[in-house]
Order: sequence, then structure tokens, then C-alpha cells
Amino acid sequence: MPTPPAPWSVFSLDVGDGHQLHVEQSGASDGLPVICLHGGPGSGMSAGHRQFFDATRYHIIQFDQRGCGRSTPRGGLAHNTTGHLVADIERIRQHLGIDRWLIFGGSWGATLAMAYGAAHRSACLGVILRGVFLGSADDLRRFFDDGQPHAPAIHARLAALAPPGARSKLAHWLPAALLTARPNEQAALTTAWMAWENALDNGPTAPFTPPTGDALAAAIDKYRVQAHYLHHHCFVENDWWRDAATTLAALPVAILHGTQDRICHPDNARAVHTACPGSVLQLVDGCGHSPFAPAMAAALREATRRFDSADGFKQA
Repeated sequence: MPTPPAPWSVFSLDVGDGHQLHVEQSGASDGLPVICLHGGPGSGMSAGHRQFFDATRYHIIQFDQRGCGRSTPRGGLAHNTTGHLVADIERIRQHLGIDRWLIFGGSWGATLAMAYGAAHRSACLGVILRGVFLGSADDLRRFFDDGQPHAPAIHARLAALAPPGARSKLAHWLPAALLTARPNEQAALTTAWMAWENALDNGPTAPFTPPTGDALAAAIDKYRVQAHYLHHHCFVENDWWRDAATTLAALPVAILHGTQDRICHPDNARAVHTACPGSVLQLVDGCGHSPFAPAMAAALREATRRFDSADGFKQA
């Protein structure tokens, strides 16, 4: 894989409500602007995502969302909703003096990309969605409960932390439990949640090392942000994405999703494609949820190449 370019600009942006966003720019300062939205909720930006763009052609903008990564306060839940994040993205665009830009988002970042695109369509050159998460009850049920047969022993260790009556309904119980748990309980819930996510994404026999010390504290903050969003239905209405996808119609929209994704079901990508006339759907064989699997990474690089060459994501 290409080596991600180093940032040439790093700054903190005050967005109000006590939140300071960590923002980085890399690639070509006079290139095609793209905002790259990280997943989670709660994960924080990754330098690795820069490899999906030709650094000689793209002006790459990334930031840590409220409560995430190097934004402060880390783990802050107050004034932290999808609406706030959409407003933050627009504030970054205005701060940088960018007229229109490409929106690129994976997983929760795809949710946010759709929400931003629907609210600020005139600021969008196009949209790339990867591993689509819709923030729906179905998404949560599939992740926390329906995946149990894939790794029953690891799921059982997570379920054992819940009261007996909640062990088959972790999607409802776990986010609320993490938000109200005592510190020692937060550590156990976070570690079990991480182990389950690792098993779904990498397989039931994939190695997992529980975090300790500062890494554990950062993980608790991350998963509490995620729990905050999931507990509040991601601060979106039911089936919000249908209107969002329709609003994005006629923009260049590419949707990429792994056929073996157990974190976010491929049906999400199919549904958004159907609701967004003119969009291009690519199901990447054998890939799970990670954007860094070789086939998925190659597909993402090809999508950004096509967009830059004005092919509009059309398949070769």
C-alpha cells in the first residue's frame, strides 16, 4: 500500500460548546479538496486513510470528531450529536475557504457523509461511501445479537456481563449500561465489546489483546462516545437515510461495501444505492468491514482516481 503523506497543516478549531477539533491537512494544497470522515462513532481520524487518495492530486482534510482522538474534551458527550457534527464539517469548510469538496466516509463516517451531503448538497462535488452504517435498530441488532453464531464463545463472554433477561438483547442493553456503569464496570464492558468487534471483523480465532493503562482509558472514552450515539439512535429519525439518499441523487455517488462485512450488512449499501438514482454500487468480494483489506483499499483508490479523472465513478 502507498505510504500516507505527512500533514503539512495541523491546527485546533474552536467550534463552541467547549469543543476544540483537531484538524489536519495533507496532500496537495491546491488539489481537489476532500473531507475524509472517520468511523465509530468515537474512533478518531487515521493517517492510513490518506493512502486512498493520490497525494499529488488531492487536498486531504481530516479531523477528530467531538470527543474523539485529539479533539478536546476527549470523551466529551455534552453538545455531541449528529447535528453538531454536521455543523462542524461545514464550519471546517468555511474556515478553510473551500467552495465545494468531495465527501468521503466509511462506516459511521458514511452515515455522517450522507447527513452532511443532504444538509449541504450545494457544497458537495460528490460522495464516496464505504461500509455503510445507517444508524438503525437493524444495524445494532445485527451487530450485537444476530452475529452470535459467528463467535459464540466470545459473544457469551460479552453477554455474561448483562442481566439474564438482557443477554439476547444486547443491542438495547449494552450502550445504556456503558453510559451508566461505574469505572471498574466500564473497563470490563469496553474490553468485552472490543473483543466482540474484533471477532466479527477478523474472525473468532483472531488474536485480541485487552488494552491496559492509558490505552484502556482512551478505549473507554471512545466506546462511551459510541454508546452515547447508539443509545440515542444516532440522533437521527427512522429511515432518515432514504430522504438523504434521494437528496444526493444526480451527484456523483459511489458506494463500496465488502461482501463479508459482519459489522455493517451489505444490504445497507444495496438499500442506499436503490434510494439514490445514478449512484454506483460496488460489492467487493471477500472483504469485511476494514478499509485496509487489499481488495477494498484498491477499490477505494480506484474510486478516487475515477472521480479525479471526471469519469464519475463509472466502472471500466
